[in-house]
Amino acid sequence: MDEEERRQEQADDELINGAFQNLLDSYLASRHRKKTDLIKKAFNFARQAHKGVRRLSGEPYIMHPIAVAQITCSEIGLGSTSICSALLHDVVEDTDYTVEDIENIFGAKIAQIVDGLTKISGGIFGEQVSAQAENFKKLLLTMSDDIRVILIKIADRLHNMRTLDSQPANKQYKIAGETLYIYAPLAHRLGLYKIKSELENLSFKFEHPEEYASIEEKLSLTEASRHELFDQFTSPIEEALNRMGIKYEIKERVKTPYSIWNKMQNKHVAFDEIYDILAVRIIFTPRSREEEVNECFNIYVAISKIYKSHPDRLRDWLNHPKTNGYQALHVTLMSKQGRWIEVQIRSDRMDEVAEQGLAAHWKYKEGDEEEEYTEDEAELNEWLRTIKEILDDPQPDAMDFLDAIKLNLFASEIFVFTPKGEIKTMPTGSTALDFAFSIHTFLGSHCIGAKVNHKLVPLSHKLKSGDQVEILSSKSQHVQPAWINFVSSAKAKGKIQAILRRDNREVQKKGEDLLTAWLQKQGKEYSLAVADQLAEYHDIKHRDDFFQALGEKTVILGEKDLDELNGKNKKKTAGATGGWRRYVPFVKTKKQEEQAPQVELFTVPEKFNRKKPIYISEETIQQYKFPTCCHPIPGDDALGYINNKNQIEIHKRTCPVAAKLKSGFGNRILDVKWDMHKKLFFIATIRLGGIDRVGLLNEITQIISAQMSVNIRNLNITCEDGMFDGTLELRVHDREDVHKIMENLKQVGDLKEISEIM
Repeated sequence: MDEEERRQEQADDELINGAFQNLLDSYLASRHRKKTDLIKKAFNFARQAHKGVRRLSGEPYIMHPIAVAQITCSEIGLGSTSICSALLHDVVEDTDYTVEDIENIFGAKIAQIVDGLTKISGGIFGEQVSAQAENFKKLLLTMSDDIRVILIKIADRLHNMRTLDSQPANKQYKIAGETLYIYAPLAHRLGLYKIKSELENLSFKFEHPEEYASIEEKLSLTEASRHELFDQFTSPIEEALNRMGIKYEIKERVKTPYSIWNKMQNKHVAFDEIYDILAVRIIFTPRSREEEVNECFNIYVAISKIYKSHPDRLRDWLNHPKTNGYQALHVTLMSKQGRWIEVQIRSDRMDEVAEQGLAAHWKYKEGDEEEEYTEDEAELNEWLRTIKEILDDPQPDAMDFLDAIKLNLFASEIFVFTPKGEIKTMPTGSTALDFAFSIHTFLGSHCIGAKVNHKLVPLSHKLKSGDQVEILSSKSQHVQPAWINFVSSAKAKGKIQAILRRDNREVQKKGEDLLTAWLQKQGKEYSLAVADQLAEYHDIKHRDDFFQALGEKTVILGEKDLDELNGKNKKKTAGATGGWRRYVPFVKTKKQEEQAPQVELFTVPEKFNRKKPIYISEETIQQYKFPTCCHPIPGDDALGYINNKNQIEIHKRTCPVAAKLKSGFGNRILDVKWDMHKKLFFIATIRLGGIDRVGLLNEITQIISAQMSVNIRNLNITCEDGMFDGTLELRVHDREDVHKIMENLKQVGDLKEISEIM
């Protein structure tokens, strides 16, 4: 070994030992039993197993398991079993050791957790879409054995997101998309708010680096005025709490760049128009656990004497905690500066549960401190039961399965009552039919209507918090296909689809038999490839739907089908069949139209370097597909997706379709860069709103057409009661043009709302 190698090894040892010592210190400072020997044993074992291996960032591989164990210990609050499992989580996958080896050395419990983590490694998803659903099911089923598996997996993902800089751009989009789609909602559902916020923020940072930097800069510029507002607002509150003799702490909570950006997108507003960037948290130490809810309300009464509270924005999570255990009282008060400010009132115990989620529940349980997970976690088990019900009827399509799970992950909740007065928690947007299925599948499938607050309502009636619901059923009732359109809970959707599939199987079998008989008559042999070819010819996406159509006689086989099989039909142009249409995103001038040669779509060759970005220029733009879901234009953060025909589709990174693709087909995602030179025109739509007056429209068109030489393609304005609302379709070169136009339009008096329709 030469001097350079020796120096490197010494530096590595110092780095590794320092990180491990930090982990031990964090563990010793916790309330868990001090099983340091077991942790040291796991560390030495993992260090030896990963010896000589480095991460893409260049640091020794063992630094990753140590970092995951650190998050597991200090940010989630788990004990020795979880710390050891985190240290060993990659050993079985990346080395020659087996789960049996782990069990022999560290015992059955750690081996079970490591096995669970190994099964769902490499991101949730594998190469094939069907494997994704299988791995996702494994992930969720493993949770029901031991919740620590998913908590360590979230810690693993958090560290991967923190070190994502070393990955190529296409991998960054895949991992960030997957994180937003699955891991952030999982963290939220398990009550890990702090981790959920960081995962969202990091995903946003890698997908939209410029927007992230812009919001960070604006937050930095407005920091001083926020501190001033906070000090002025909290000063009289502190005086009142001091008089009450309460031991408390007041914290300033600032919205994350991701949540600000999300609000800007959803509400179509600028940064300056978001008024709830600042919120205030009052965290107090109650005199006793029995009194903490009453003390929250006492604080609320005291501060609402100082500031006027908003009647519609009182959120009581004290008496009805969220499913993940979150408790607090949220109230919105009018400050002396004329700004509504949200105040969150919680005890120190509630605050810890909010930050660390379920792990903090264990901390406050009576009895053996070593016990990290008990079966009487009612809220968690309720959620796991819902997941298991979805898994009873696996979806044939993996992305549908992910959507069903996602429905449950994201849903905020309403509280409704049974006729006997029992409280049921349902996702927001649930209907009477959702409620019926939540009680029992039989009741749901035979539901004919409901009584809500003693009034008759249809199955599609949307429920509100506080409703009392009685389900009416009849044995003659059967599940209808239309029902799928007015249920929103994952359980009801899953059950309806399963029942419909059972009903459809007979019809599909009949259709398949008809196809077989028809093919025999034509002297041809039945095969799945033939069925797929005819399904595509009839613009039907799935083979089973084609059999269904044959069975229901909505498709009748004839001469043209035979021509299709014999290759006599003319080739359909791209986009004539269902699925993606080829959409040329730009508007050509007459001269460009005459000069433009017909360009073939680019087909990805076998040895294509997917790590390198693809550049879209005036010469290459026609080689790519632009689906109609999101209309990207130059300057947008975009990505490429290699579809089933090996063609490249271009999507905005914010596109909902792209969100699914990133989480489901990560290995097919490409980085996209624009190389345009303001030669082509693209369509952009701007929404305007404001106070109507004479000459306003003329001013708007003057700015756009005369000053900026931009062509207005379409203009639509409606006026009502002195207010106007309208949309402008413009021919622009890129996103920069759109921003300039919007900035210039802000100079027009009486124009109050200017936003882009994406």
